[in-house]
Amino acid sequence: MFNRLFGKPKQEINALTTLDKLNETLEMLEKKEKVLLKKAAAEVEKAKEFAKARNKRAAIQCLKRKRLYEQQIEQLGNFQLRVHDQMIMLEGAKATTETVDALRTGAAAMKAMQKATNIDDVDKTMDEINEQTENMKQIQEALSTPIGAAADFDEDELEAELEELEGAELEEQLLQPATTAPAAPVHVPAGRQPARPIPQKHTAEEDELAALQAEMAL
Repeated sequence: MFNRLFGKPKQEINALTTLDKLNETLEMLEKKEKVLLKKAAAEVEKAKEFAKARNKRAAIQCLKRKRLYEQQIEQLGNFQLRVHDQMIMLEGAKATTETVDALRTGAAAMKAMQKATNIDDVDKTMDEINEQTENMKQIQEALSTPIGAAADFDEDELEAELEELEGAELEEQLLQPATTAPAAPVHVPAGRQPARPIPQKHTAEEDELAALQAEMAL
């Protein structure tokens, strides 16, 4: 028992010692109860024998002793109930004490950790974490930019430059002279006069283009 109690708090040691004592008392009461039950049963057998022998007085004495044993048995039963009740209450109190001790230990540990952790240090640490996170984002964005990527340009300027290029290209097309495919040679049989060539008809768009080229050539 001493080995089990080594290293435990005083209150817990006292509770365990008391429980052990109550268990020993309960075992003692149970043993006495068994002995009294046997004695009561023996008195009943004796009373039967005396009754057969027509010894009424002796039989009644046996029954009286049996009643006394039964009273003691009932008393021992009440004692056992009280011991059981005391054990249950003590075990409950022990569990309550252990729970309170555990909660007290946890509260003390939490208090010590809170004392070791300053709120200013926490704020400073969070600021450093946020700053490092922002720096890392900037580094990742810089690394993800394609090599040689140009800066942002003005969209209006780019559109104006594109219009100038389109106008110059159209002007260059207008300045080019109109080219016509060479007329295929006409073979005239001997003794016949060649027919006069049929004048080609120009469309209105071709005439306007030719006039515009002539003006620009001036």
